[in-house]
Amino acid sequence: MLRRLLAVLAAFAFVTPSLAAQAVPTPQEHFGFDVGADRELANWDALTSYFERLAQTSPRVTVDTLGLATAGSPFVMLTITSPENHARIEDLREIQRRLADPRLVGDESELERLLDEGRTIVLITHGIHATEVGASQMSASLAYELATSNEERILEILDNVVLLQIPSLNPDGLQWVADWYNEHVGTEFEASPLPWLYHFYTGHDNNRDWYAFTQAETVLTVRGAHNAWHPQIVHDIHQMGTTEARIFFPPYIEPWEPNVDPALTTAVNQLGSYMAAELTAQGKKGVVINGVYDAYSPSRAYMHYHGGARILSETASADLATPVNIPARRLGPGLNYDARQRSWNFPQPWEGGVWGLPDVVAYQKAGALALLTNAARNRRYWLENFYAINRRAVEKWDAWPDAWIIPADEENQAGVRYALRSLVMAEVEVHRAEAPFSADGLDFPAGSYVIPMNQPYASFANTMLEVQHYPDLREYPGGPPLRPYDVTAHTLGYLLDFEAIAVDGPLDASLSPPISVPDFDFRLPAHLVGPAAPRVALYKSWQEPMTAGWQRWVFDQHAMPYDTLHDADIRAGALAAYDVLIFQSQEPGSIQDGFRADEMPAPYVGGLAGQGSDEVRAFVRNGGRVVAVEGATEYVAELFGLGLRDATSRLSGSEFYVPGSLLRLELQAGSDLTEGMRSEVAAWFWEGSRAFEVNDPRVRVAARYGAGDPLLSGWAIGGAHLEGEPAILEADLGSGSVVLFGFQPNYRGQSMATWPLLFNAIRK
Repeated sequence: MLRRLLAVLAAFAFVTPSLAAQAVPTPQEHFGFDVGADRELANWDALTSYFERLAQTSPRVTVDTLGLATAGSPFVMLTITSPENHARIEDLREIQRRLADPRLVGDESELERLLDEGRTIVLITHGIHATEVGASQMSASLAYELATSNEERILEILDNVVLLQIPSLNPDGLQWVADWYNEHVGTEFEASPLPWLYHFYTGHDNNRDWYAFTQAETVLTVRGAHNAWHPQIVHDIHQMGTTEARIFFPPYIEPWEPNVDPALTTAVNQLGSYMAAELTAQGKKGVVINGVYDAYSPSRAYMHYHGGARILSETASADLATPVNIPARRLGPGLNYDARQRSWNFPQPWEGGVWGLPDVVAYQKAGALALLTNAARNRRYWLENFYAINRRAVEKWDAWPDAWIIPADEENQAGVRYALRSLVMAEVEVHRAEAPFSADGLDFPAGSYVIPMNQPYASFANTMLEVQHYPDLREYPGGPPLRPYDVTAHTLGYLLDFEAIAVDGPLDASLSPPISVPDFDFRLPAHLVGPAAPRVALYKSWQEPMTAGWQRWVFDQHAMPYDTLHDADIRAGALAAYDVLIFQSQEPGSIQDGFRADEMPAPYVGGLAGQGSDEVRAFVRNGGRVVAVEGATEYVAELFGLGLRDATSRLSGSEFYVPGSLLRLELQAGSDLTEGMRSEVAAWFWEGSRAFEVNDPRVRVAARYGAGDPLLSGWAIGGAHLEGEPAILEADLGSGSVVLFGFQPNYRGQSMATWPLLFNAIRK
């Protein structure tokens, strides 16, 4: 008790007289309502002003602006810990730097000092998906309690933990969603969906960016939190649907990505189980572990390859801030559990009833405090485990090659630079050979890039450079396969079209110091530059798919001129000013019909059916070109009466299923679409992709899926059904033409290998 009393006195001693005179404002005092109240949402402007007031009035809180989000919102991070820890914050950061790289630790006595003096670094990220509104609202309540409470549990957290809190990973989207909701609350359109992507480029896909680092928010988080602090624990707070469990914690379901250290897997398992136990002991029902979510893809888990435990929590949603009533009969099976039945990983079902934002916030806050409690009480364990994981990486796993080499004479240097940017941003040490050398019986020219695998973040390098072979998991021995939760391939060499070579044995090469993050210059092909370039329009529905957002990102990075056209623009004749119209992947019904009048306010209702479709037909007949991707190809085929169908549409899910994999694509010579490209590249194929069956003499094939089973990386059922099937089609119609992509040429801004095909398709 004496130590606690001293801690409290120290906290007050740290406050200047001017600050001491200011009471720390409660959320209710600042916002005018309790955060998490039904039908109340604080927008980003209100939240950031509150965090600034906390920092001004509490010595436990500081706020830093790490940069600007995509649309210009400030991207902020709170640092919350005891005043004593704040006074030596840079020393604590240096301790983390040394524990993260065991090569910097001199001897056992120095290690012991670091372990004794260090603190558990916890990063909590809120609201990466802006429609999952609870977490960002909860962030204010959590920050307030940590800033003001002198309860024993809170003081223990503050003493032993440095909390890095990012209240929103998508502040632009939070502002839009909250403002839209608040504008329509109390009307017939309360809780209607935001009629544009709630991240400017990525929509819901912004949590799949943790190896490509395409988005400003990802880069700011990696540089300002992960790489600056090397947290032992990262808590990523999400929401899920309404009719399953009330909250999910790890352990995850199978599989784990094989380059994640086993000690990290067990650390995640114990921490998630502890959090579940805490909430269940508090009487919170509907807590599930070991359900739904896996730990396979690095696109969701940067920290797993940097020694840190990623704890994903998913809380059941309300209708934004509007309560929902879920009868027991609507609860149903989830993956690896049933929300209606008690089981070992779901020990106390929720009976159904009213579920609202107060419930969401209460469950999320309880989970965060449970995690922080574990981090505080097991400080020594978390630091020791973190150091040991990184030490094993420096010593190199037996399963890893001795080095990866990217030859200097790779044809696609743009892809190489893009890959190097990803690797080096993730703190992988990459060297350049200063002279020709040999390794593992192979000769490499000077300038080749060498990635030794005895370094702290070798696991990231290996998972990004090796070819993925997703495991064949079965519901029971000899039974049907368990379908993956997410995509199954992330091989940089295939995505970016370059070769990385794994070598073993001595590496007799003169190497440069580790390189810095290389600049990357996005360059357009010549036919898209200058006054002769086609005038390009990108269709922008009020039900805009994420793929269209990603397409805008690629165009913007290349500084490519284009306009976005809404349904009303096309219906009004706007296509007359353009040469090319692009439909990214979108189902035909969504293009044709859009929102109904009872779903959205009038400006956002309707699609292209009728006048809009007539304008598209006339545009092509008069010399325009339409480029369509995946689902949108069905709209175009129907519009022009093309004799096409999906070649796999008659196959059952047990006969054919590709959740997200890289396939071999064979390009046909003689087409403008394949100009300047090799005969084979890797194509991204997932649930929305198509293989064409053609019965129309007007249609030409520009690319086919490869012979045999075309699978290169990932997992597929019945991939052989794609053998030789058309993947890209073109047809001349009147004075114009259409180009149809069965696969996704711009997968999440990552599939540079097939960008040239899309750019080639954009022609007058």
